[in-house]
Amino acid sequence: MFRSVSRWVVAAPAALALLLGSAACGSSGSDSSATSSSAPSAAASSAPATANTLTVFAAASLTETFTELGKAFEASHPGVTVTFNFGSSATLAQQITQGAPADVFAAASPATMKTVTDASLAGSPTTFVRNKLQIAVPPDNPAKVASLKDLTDSKVKVALCAEQVPCGAAAKKALDVAGLKVTPVTFEQDVKATLTKVELGEVDAALVYKTDVLSSGGKVNGIDFPEADQAINDYPIAALTKAPGGPLAQQFVDLVLSQQGKDVLTKAGFESAA
Repeated sequence: MFRSVSRWVVAAPAALALLLGSAACGSSGSDSSATSSSAPSAAASSAPATANTLTVFAAASLTETFTELGKAFEASHPGVTVTFNFGSSATLAQQITQGAPADVFAAASPATMKTVTDASLAGSPTTFVRNKLQIAVPPDNPAKVASLKDLTDSKVKVALCAEQVPCGAAAKKALDVAGLKVTPVTFEQDVKATLTKVELGEVDAALVYKTDVLSSGGKVNGIDFPEADQAINDYPIAALTKAPGGPLAQQFVDLVLSQQGKDVLTKAGFESAA
């Protein structure tokens, strides 16, 4: 016991000297250990946490093209990561108005973009492409669908987008123009989900965008119909006013509107907005 106490007495002055020396190196009136541990945090907070991240909310039908443009944007902006939220334009607009953090919104219709601009959450949108409907059928087309009227046959199982989303609104307009009534077996919340029903063989046909037929890689065939010309959707894009990524938002919009962006989009089947 005496030996242990002796060791403590000898070691104590050295420990005390070390402690006083460390305090002298710190700033006056501050705790040295707190200053040391907080220094990395202070450096990290010198720039916004999202400064190197760009978040784009985009219509489901833009999945393939925007993913490609996102990679091109990252390549020209070293250190920047582009993340996407693809889905129904109506759902995305609702998420934005409810406070979801986003930098750019690309919608499949002016009506869904208006939800965001009416809330003063985006600047003036620009229409960058247009999209037309096709009838998607399985490669073997078991129901022998050849026209829009064939979808009215009760024996033909049809999938449609819900009417509140752009592809559904376009489908309704085309059917109204033709004076036809179709009773689908399912209403889906976005165009990709609608297309999947055909790819899986769960339905005989669906009304989807031409671009989605092309992006399926041969899993479905597309059938043109004249009424589609009167139900074309304009696609607007805008940087959001509270974009966490700051100037990166407009820079991505500029890429989409550039010749490079137009080339990617038209190659995928979108029609030029001009």
